[in-house]
Amino acid sequence: MIAVVGSNNVDVVLTVDHFTRAGETQKCTTLNYFPGGKGANQAVAAKKLGAEVYFLTCVGNDGNAQFAVESLKKAGLEKGIKKVDSPNGMAIIEVEASGNNRIVIYPGANAYLTESVVESARDELLKADVLLLQNEIPFSATLHAARLFHEAGKLVIFDPAPSKDITKEIFQYVDIITPNESEAVSLVGDLPPEMLIKELKKLGCKNVLLKLGEKGTIFSGELGEFSLGAFKVDAVDTTAAGDTFNGALAVAIENGLDMIDAVKFASAAAAISVTRMGAQPSCPTLEEVKFFLDERGVKI
Repeated sequence: MIAVVGSNNVDVVLTVDHFTRAGETQKCTTLNYFPGGKGANQAVAAKKLGAEVYFLTCVGNDGNAQFAVESLKKAGLEKGIKKVDSPNGMAIIEVEASGNNRIVIYPGANAYLTESVVESARDELLKADVLLLQNEIPFSATLHAARLFHEAGKLVIFDPAPSKDITKEIFQYVDIITPNESEAVSLVGDLPPEMLIKELKKLGCKNVLLKLGEKGTIFSGELGEFSLGAFKVDAVDTTAAGDTFNGALAVAIENGLDMIDAVKFASAAAAISVTRMGAQPSCPTLEEVKFFLDERGVKI
């Protein structure tokens, strides 16, 4: 089983010609509402790829919360939902013509996912072999979850996104850290990719998986040393590509794939996701990932 502790949001997605500049008003070409949030995206990605998933998250008391709960129940992720007296988390997302996005997040109910909430779900969480974490809930809760799983001898994967208010204490509990380039720069400084990895390892990260978007990935650590190119696709929306990657990575590892094959599998899932609009709706199924890899002659 895979455990995910993290956020859920309702994503308000505006498709625009270009990112809105300061002082500018422009019309969006489409407006859509999608279930999102990094935690929920990762949980849904793993679930759609066939894993058993326990997702611990907090939802609010408004219409957005109802939408989020319905979406999580439809995905089979209702067991870890905790209801709180707050508006739900939400995100405003601009997606420009190239598929790139810009996101502003309102934490809402996600701010109520505290260390005590994690502790109250300890028994359910520790039934899992793999823990997926992000950084859209209070960091103290993320740190506590990482420590719980580390002390239980289980695998911890941490996506340091957003990359603010992260203390180095967490790195000793993390088995694989998965930043993109901008997040890594935020953590250790503006350096070339190889130096970013070196500095993250100095902080105590056992394995660093640096995500470079269309340039691929670099992996370095106790579990291997390699780099892989990205699959070439026509992107329409990059929202949740990183979350899909992490959910798929956890599934591949739980299924016993070695690290290089696990990263290939995750890269394929992420590549499929950017060809579709929205966060969770873009996550592929296991059959879709297998077909995608077979079409390209990639064996894992």
